[in-house]
Amino acid sequence: MSSRTGTSGQGSNYEYVIARVRARSASLFDDDDYRKLVRMGTGEIARFMEETEYETEMNALGSRYDGVDLVEYALNRNLAKHFDDLLRWSEGALYDYIARYLRKFDVWNVKTVIRGLYSDAERTEVEDDLIRAGEFSDRRVEDLLNAGSIEEVVEQLDDTIFGETLAEAFEVYEESGVLVPLENALDHAFYDTLLSGLPDNPEIDSPTGLYVEFLETEVDFRNLRNALRLARSGTDIDPSEYFIEGGQLFDEQEVAQLSTNLDQLVSAVRESKYGEDLDQALSALEEADNLIDFERALDAALLEYADRLSNRYPLSVCPVLSYILKKEREVDNIRAIARGREAGLGPDEIEQELVIL
Repeated sequence: MSSRTGTSGQGSNYEYVIARVRARSASLFDDDDYRKLVRMGTGEIARFMEETEYETEMNALGSRYDGVDLVEYALNRNLAKHFDDLLRWSEGALYDYIARYLRKFDVWNVKTVIRGLYSDAERTEVEDDLIRAGEFSDRRVEDLLNAGSIEEVVEQLDDTIFGETLAEAFEVYEESGVLVPLENALDHAFYDTLLSGLPDNPEIDSPTGLYVEFLETEVDFRNLRNALRLARSGTDIDPSEYFIEGGQLFDEQEVAQLSTNLDQLVSAVRESKYGEDLDQALSALEEADNLIDFERALDAALLEYADRLSNRYPLSVCPVLSYILKKEREVDNIRAIARGREAGLGPDEIEQELVIL
């Protein structure tokens, strides 16, 4: 990581970065674009993207790939380019905040490699799903792709923030044969590092305070998602294995208790500070009994929450974090559309897979 780090707002170039981010945000796909795309074939989707800000990536990769593969590679390369730009523009604490947050793509990539090894997937299939937008160098990502076993992946990450927790989880994995301990270890290491070294009670309208508020909300939503999955599964899995420290909505004991009773869990969320934001989603969950729709509603709610923070505090890290989430949503939506069309799904079926505000 660059030496341009810090834990206060001093030395940060918020005005410059936010001006650049707002310009980039203007080129993001809107809901009308998604509704056009779901009615296109894969070739039409590729041609549509060639006329958007994905033109550079589509042209660079067009001689080697076509169809969904071309779309996938262009999406991932474009995402990495935009997030690398954020780091290149940023200074001081702002750089530190962004770099910490973008490590979630390192988590994604390690999970993708581990799952590929676990399922004996082809290397090319694993590589297609990687998003090279985190802290890992291209060399490290290539080494992970070339690993011959999950144990080798764990050994390669010994010198990273994931090393210690991943090594401990590997011992559990060897006994159980399931990936959950490894994946949870990656999540815990990421969030622990994300929040480490930050003040416990920063002023809410300070740069650090706004950053912490956003992160606490994301942790709350992650814990809520995991609690709902456990409540629906009816399994005997220990909820503490999924609990992530750092949020405000639940503590570990509450999660353990509420994970066994869906009605109580929904009531607790309705009475929380997120109750109004998630009211429609909670109603849909109760009426439709559909966890997938609720999880999409959670994603949309986090987007809206980040957007409100960015509008309320326009010269802070919030507009940057909001942009990162929106760009992720764009890439996820386009990927879902391309894969859905290739699989022969209809427009209505695909739209159900999208996060549209």
